[in-house]
Amino acid sequence: MPIGRSRSSDRVINYWPGFVDALSTLLLVFVFLLSVFVLAQFFLSQEITGKENVLNRLTAQIRQLSEVLALERANTGSLEEQIASLRANLRGAESERDKLRGAGGGTDVKALASELEAERQLSTQQVSQIALLNQQIAALRRQLSAIEGALEVSEKRERESQAKITDLGQRLNVALAQRVQELQRYRSEFFGRLRQILGNRPEIRIVGDRFVFQSEVFFDRGSAALRAEARPELDKLAAALLDLEKQIPSDIPWVLRVDGHTDTRPIATAQFPSNWELSAARAISVVQYLVSRGLKPDRLVAAGFGEHQPLDTGTTDEAFSRNRRIELKLTER
Repeated sequence: MPIGRSRSSDRVINYWPGFVDALSTLLLVFVFLLSVFVLAQFFLSQEITGKENVLNRLTAQIRQLSEVLALERANTGSLEEQIASLRANLRGAESERDKLRGAGGGTDVKALASELEAERQLSTQQVSQIALLNQQIAALRRQLSAIEGALEVSEKRERESQAKITDLGQRLNVALAQRVQELQRYRSEFFGRLRQILGNRPEIRIVGDRFVFQSEVFFDRGSAALRAEARPELDKLAAALLDLEKQIPSDIPWVLRVDGHTDTRPIATAQFPSNWELSAARAISVVQYLVSRGLKPDRLVAAGFGEHQPLDTGTTDEAFSRNRRIELKLTER
């Protein structure tokens, strides 16, 4: 179809694809936010799992130390009972010795004195053991105190980590919202510039947030080779994009997506076995030309949709013509 030819039906703006694209953009943003939230939850769960493992080990150590302490206390009680018994025996032996001394029994006195000395030595050893046990108990208490301190520090760090993760998520949401708003502003400026450059032409339409070119503007029927008449239009597009590239900050991940679409009539040639190959080859031809005009390849995306996203579901020549198109959309990477 020639460039200058106009059709009255082409002037009818179909808002439905733009509405769908807007919903798609919102859905992508929502999915990205959800991914960030899931990632933050994953790191948080990993840190919490590590803290729980440390807490479980410390709890097991405390339980073991408690058992040792209980055992030592039981031993201490038993030793104290033995000491009390020995002291009672010692007092009885001393009393018996005094009685024997009063009665004048020298040999028995010597025997009782030996027994008394042996009891005193045994008592001294047990007292030393008790002192040693008391030292061990004091050491266990110090260990318990240190463990409780470590637990408090661990809980404090966990609370601080949770607060940092929450703050990071909030700041990330704010930054993402700002980036989306900035990209929308540049998209609006870009489309306004293109509208001025390309003018009011029936074969070039604005549908939602994208420019729609009829395929006949760029290609002959069943071909993916750019027509000579298409190059001036693409030069205007490349100039607008190069100017926009200088304005958009480098940290905004924008790309220009070039979408190729065909009508529903099948194609089966050696070069294009299906409409998929034809639509993708046309999008790639546009992208390659824009690259040749100085655009960066990482700012361009070529996509082929075949006949699967028609603007008009009719089967007339007019409907087929509307569906054969190239769409340009400024979006996020």
